[in-house]
This record gives sequence, structure tokens and C-alpha cells, in this order.
Amino acid sequence: MNRREMREQALVLLFEKEFFADKPAAEIEAVYEENVQELSDYARSAFENTLSNTDKIDPIIEKYSTSRKIRRIPKINLSILRLALYEIIYEENVPESVAVNEAVELAKKYSGKDDYAFINGILGSYLREK
Repeated sequence: MNRREMREQALVLLFEKEFFADKPAAEIEAVYEENVQELSDYARSAFENTLSNTDKIDPIIEKYSTSRKIRRIPKINLSILRLALYEIIYEENVPESVAVNEAVELAKKYSGKDDYAFINGILGSYLREK
């Protein structure tokens, strides 16, 4: 399994968590493995670490999302942004440009028609001021 597929697994878990906030991460992971496929170590780690750092990541999204409040951002876009920012901030072996590109590609696959531009804008603004 390549890194893109592992990242996609993590995104699916984060998106699922948006709908089942009270469900423990381990339960979401177990359901995924039971119904879809075995989780990669990277996906499990990215999912759990993104969740544990949401309180640090969400203020960044709020700061750079000038057109929408965080509660108004579609859940899939929010999941993509959280994962990308987690990788940019905490994953030293993932280049920032790769995290942004992968987020844009995920948005093109899973989000609305032009949502990738919104995601790219937030990530780009963050990186410029970083």
C-alpha cells in the first residue's frame, strides 16, 4: 500500500469520526477493518494523532478560513484540512508541499467541484505565514 492510499484511509476514519464524535477511535478503526480492509500503521497513527491535536489544528483553520466559520465547513473538507495540517506540523518525513498536494488531490476526489481551491488557499496561507 502506498502513502496516498494510507492517507486516504486516515481521511475516511477522520470523516467517520465527524458523524460519530462520541465513538472511541478504536471502535471506528475496528469497524473500518471489519468492513473495508486492514488499516495501515500510518493511517492509524495519522488518524489518532490528528484527533489528539485537533485543539491545536482547528484554530489554524479558523484563522485562515476568512469566508467560512469552522462549523460551516463541510465535514469532508474539514477532515482533509485537519489531516493536511497534522502532516505539515507533526510529520517530519512528509514535505509540506506533498501534504498540500495530497490534500488538494483528496479534495478533487471527495469534495465539491471547487472545494480544492478553498483547501489549497487555507493551507497556502498558513505556510506563507509560518
